[in-house]
Amino acid sequence: MDHLPALISDLALIMICAGIITVLFKKLKQPVVLGYILAGIIVGPHFALLPTAADKTNIQIWADIGVIFLLFSLGLEFSFKKIVNVGKSAIITASANILFMLLIGYHVGLGLGWSTTESLFLGGMISMSSTTIIIKAFEELNLKGQKFTDLVFGVLVVEDVVGILLLVLLPTISIGKSVDGIELLLSSSKLIFFLVLWFITGVYLVPTFLKKVIHLLNDELLLLVSMALCLGMVWLATSFGFSSALGAFIMGSILAETDEAERIECTIKPVKDLFGAVFFTSVGMLVDPYMFIEYIVPIIAITLLVMLGKIILSTFGFLLSGNRLETSILCGFSLAQVGEFAFIIASSGMAIGVLGNYVYPTIVAVSVVTTFTTPLMIGAAKPFYNFIYRHLPQRWKDYLSTHTTSKKDTNAEEELWKQLFKKYFVKLCIASVILIAIINISFYILQPFLVSHLPGRVADLTATLLTLAAMSPFLQGLLSVNSDLARIYLTLWHKRMTNRLPLILCTVLRMAVIVIFIMVVINHLFTKDFYVTYALMGLFIVILYKSTWLSKKYKNIERQFLSNLYRYKEKDAGETHNEVEK
Repeated sequence: MDHLPALISDLALIMICAGIITVLFKKLKQPVVLGYILAGIIVGPHFALLPTAADKTNIQIWADIGVIFLLFSLGLEFSFKKIVNVGKSAIITASANILFMLLIGYHVGLGLGWSTTESLFLGGMISMSSTTIIIKAFEELNLKGQKFTDLVFGVLVVEDVVGILLLVLLPTISIGKSVDGIELLLSSSKLIFFLVLWFITGVYLVPTFLKKVIHLLNDELLLLVSMALCLGMVWLATSFGFSSALGAFIMGSILAETDEAERIECTIKPVKDLFGAVFFTSVGMLVDPYMFIEYIVPIIAITLLVMLGKIILSTFGFLLSGNRLETSILCGFSLAQVGEFAFIIASSGMAIGVLGNYVYPTIVAVSVVTTFTTPLMIGAAKPFYNFIYRHLPQRWKDYLSTHTTSKKDTNAEEELWKQLFKKYFVKLCIASVILIAIINISFYILQPFLVSHLPGRVADLTATLLTLAAMSPFLQGLLSVNSDLARIYLTLWHKRMTNRLPLILCTVLRMAVIVIFIMVVINHLFTKDFYVTYALMGLFIVILYKSTWLSKKYKNIERQFLSNLYRYKEKDAGETHNEVEK
């Protein structure tokens, strides 16, 4: 009889154990993800009462494949248009959650005696909520379709995008053992640059390809083509130094923009479920149950931090966005758990050897506890709101009533916010990609050329001036605001007091991008002296602000770009019309 390879026997053991336990969890109306983790603990090396998986290397390979398909499936549920559609409430709340939970988690990790890198990973792991658990809880409690659930889903969309960025940035920072601002900026810029390029390419090429061949594709061939596109982007992403998870997510999000997105999602679901089960089971295999007792103090501390921190931050985030107190509390209580991205981020940290053995079981324990408490927290939100409202001073009730709007007014404002985000962030992204391209050409082509032909300081000064000159029309475009954008901005500013904070944050973000680009060029090409850098930067910003020639130059560039874009759209519409007539 032929010997059965360890890969097959281990997979069989995992599937049998996971199948039995998840059926039991389903009967008990508990999240299936917890069943997978428990199955992993049982078949893992730390549980000796039952057979144990023999080859952890092979299981890790299966788990890596699981991450790829999980992120691909997540991308299929995500559309770049959703970033515009979720509105200001979701963006403000998600940003506040991620930023403050990162900072709080980092300092709590240091307080627990963890290293700087481990504390940074802790902040990243607890900063995002669980899409899977929240959706499951809403389904079981029959809450889908309510206003607050739509707001929660909007926050989850934004957090998923930031989770992808953290998945790339955290390992990059930790390998360097220190946070180098310039290197971090360049890594982030490179990421954003390729994201936009992939998106622009994918939005045209992939849908066009699918339209040409879709009549030839049955479910079997559609699965094959989808897998080929996914793994092809994974290979491309890793070739550029990014993670395989990022490549899978990008291709999923590109396919989400096609007409066949729902069909692809249905076709890929069994494959995603299978490898997702292997991934979550492999998470459990790395957990030593006895470490739960040994590290009970950090587990309790982090659990309380997650639940209280997310409730408070989310509630205030939605309140600042102008939502009613009841809606804000319901949303805040729904987001009080650790998400699946915690496992993926922790896995990436374990893979590069920057996390101690105690980090993984700690974060899994926190996730298990907060997963169990999620339905209870959602159920407790309404009684908590009633209690709070009864004890609020009357003047606070009047203030909240004055600064919240009716559904009609909210919809009108949300439409304005959608227009603002669309115009604002599209302009920001396109300008940033162009500026990054100019900087890369300057750093890797222009500066080496000038250094080889001119004296050192002369070459540095010339490279700096030429680079800033090339960047100046696009920086001026970011600095100025056109009349249409200004109209929307002023309308929102005067409509409600709660609109002013997010509008100020948008302006601060725009100015920060301008300052960072100028600082990177001056620091890299000319001088690292703090005072000289800020003096030159201030002078250059004044020139940008005062120059009418640069303003006209940018407007001409923008006008030509829009003209080409509209001509392309008209041509595309004409071709479509001719095809229909034929």
